[in-house]
This record gives sequence, structure tokens and C-alpha cells, in this order.
Amino acid sequence: MEKIKFQFADGEEAAEFFVLEQTRIGGKNYILVTDSEEEDGEALILKDLSADQDPEAVYEIVSEDEELEAVSGVFAKMLDDIDLI
Repeated sequence: MEKIKFQFADGEEAAEFFVLEQTRIGGKNYILVTDSEEEDGEALILKDLSADQDPEAVYEIVSEDEELEAVSGVFAKMLDDIDLI
């Protein structure tokens, strides 16, 4: 499982997450990440807000209910052995 480091917008803090899966929906890239390699980690769905030509990706947590439901459904189908709820 790939581990990536995210720098927060304030520039002072950083967090590391493990990437479980990625997909592209409606022209936007999404990644499913977790804070632990173990089975009971917290999972987040992040949306890439950066343009294709940007040198670094900019992600935000998907929080809008309709978008979150749609994207989590896609990830659930991709990873049928993982409970996303």
C-alpha cells in the first residue's frame, strides 16, 4: 500500500495516509485514503482540485453528501472486501 504525505494549507502541519484506491469521475480525480494499514483505520475520500499542469496536487476532503455517496459507492464496488461505512 502506497503511503503519501499531505501538507496542510497552513504549511506547519503534515499528515501521512495510505492510499487504498483511486478513480476518476466526471473529470475529477478522487483517492480513498486511510490513516492506518490495519483494518480499523479511519478512511477519507479526497478530491483533487489541481489543474493537470500544476506541479503538485491539491486535495480537499469530500464532504458534500450527494458527492460523497456517489464516490463512496464507486469505491465500494472497487473494493468489495472493505466496509466504507
